[in-house]
Amino acid sequence: MYLIQLTAKPDIVDTGAKELLDHKYPSTLDSVDLAEAEILKAAGDAGFDEDEQHRIGMAVRECMVNAVVHGNRYNRNKQVHVSVATGEGRFTIRIVDEGEGFEDNEVPDPLHENNLLRHSGRGLFLMRAFMDEVSVRKLSPSGTEVVLVKNVARSE
Repeated sequence: MYLIQLTAKPDIVDTGAKELLDHKYPSTLDSVDLAEAEILKAAGDAGFDEDEQHRIGMAVRECMVNAVVHGNRYNRNKQVHVSVATGEGRFTIRIVDEGEGFEDNEVPDPLHENNLLRHSGRGLFLMRAFMDEVSVRKLSPSGTEVVLVKNVARSE
């Protein structure tokens, strides 16, 4: 008989978050569809209705396209890491590419009159329109991390 004692590491705090998805996708447009489908299944399982799932799907699609096309530049040697967790009333999607990275403040405002016909910045604009929180940060030595958060409606 074996006795295994599990002890928590002192530097790890249990926030009650539950990981729903943790997957790496190749830098292809097929991965955009696959990641969106898997995230939408997790969103449905988390209790989001069809309208909210559509909003989440649009934000994820924009983010994945940016990661594959602009971040990893279709490089088959690079991957897009996607994780989804739920906890503390939040559905959190984390998408990380392996590209050169960028600073959020360098992206032109797509609503500025000089940019109305340009495509740059529209994806981030749409992500912010569909999600409750969006954060973007350049990673070191490379890559960009985008965190998309949708608040989970509380049952009364």
